[in-house]
Amino acid sequence: MKKCYINGTGCVSAQKTVDTAFLEEIVINDTHNVLELALPNYKDFISPVAARRMAKGVKNGIVASAKAIQEAGVQYFDAIITGTGMGCSVDSEKFLKALLDNNEEFLTPTSFIQSTHNTVGAQIALGLQCKAYNFTYVNGAVSFESALIDAKMQLEDEDAHTVLVGGIEESAENTLEFLKMSGAIKATSDVPYKVLGSDTPGVVFSEGATFFVLADTQQETTYAQLTDVAIYNLLEPDEVAAKLKAFLKNNNLTVNDLDAVVLGFNGDVNYDSYYTTLANTLFNTTPQVYYKHLSGEFNTASAFGLWVASNVIKLQHIPQAIKVNNLDRPQYKNILLYNQYRGQDHSFTLISKC
Repeated sequence: MKKCYINGTGCVSAQKTVDTAFLEEIVINDTHNVLELALPNYKDFISPVAARRMAKGVKNGIVASAKAIQEAGVQYFDAIITGTGMGCSVDSEKFLKALLDNNEEFLTPTSFIQSTHNTVGAQIALGLQCKAYNFTYVNGAVSFESALIDAKMQLEDEDAHTVLVGGIEESAENTLEFLKMSGAIKATSDVPYKVLGSDTPGVVFSEGATFFVLADTQQETTYAQLTDVAIYNLLEPDEVAAKLKAFLKNNNLTVNDLDAVVLGFNGDVNYDSYYTTLANTLFNTTPQVYYKHLSGEFNTASAFGLWVASNVIKLQHIPQAIKVNNLDRPQYKNILLYNQYRGQDHSFTLISKC
């Protein structure tokens, strides 16, 4: 069975992650409950004529994938697999608004066509002239992990040799208002917003696009080996530790073999107990990392977490700004990522040094 390697990455986020070194310029914003993206220069990747007709999620996906492809030095892919929880929300809202404003008559199909969840994967394939397997997973907060599992299985079973996989999310005005009304986004009165030690419900929201070039062969640009991925729909807080130990056992590891753990703390007091319980028990002697104070929360934010973990293994260093505790290890060989959203869509992702 072939192994799965991360050979290139690209990330568009609320941080300057396109044209800088790994978390070289960190901006921690604790006064906004929706983080704005650090937008790249789209003209460097997309012609202005084409970009004008693209939603921001599509443009960000193209930029992130282009950076990953450039780094890996690959132009042909056996598969392009994407994950997104909400799809192209901006065009969805445009179509629904037109539907209401025009009393369901005289509608142009453009916004509807561009609102489908597979738009990003399709646009990337068109740009690359790639006619291979192209699939988009829409599975809540494990949409990206679902895409990873598909890619990993194809590489291991030799159905593919190089796969482009990514997670994309874009925020839209009305959707954000609904999330604020429901309490999913922190109230304006809760400022300043904290991720660690928060005592308020809701999260700081955002958007982003992160892509990875996965292959069955190792090369100079390789970050790490993608060892295993597992997803669970519902877990009670007292069930997570047992599932985690079983996941590690399937990979011939124990908690003591982990050199760092990346936890999806998002500042929601109602659900961060999933992380704090593990941090204070199983992982009390393990270096702990968090990242959503930098990226914000969204359905595929875990892709940003994998980008962070991949860089930690490649560079063998954890920046101070993402440390939960002050523990260090002489080397970072095995890193586990654990993420969940509002008590659902739990995922474990294990990567290892090559």
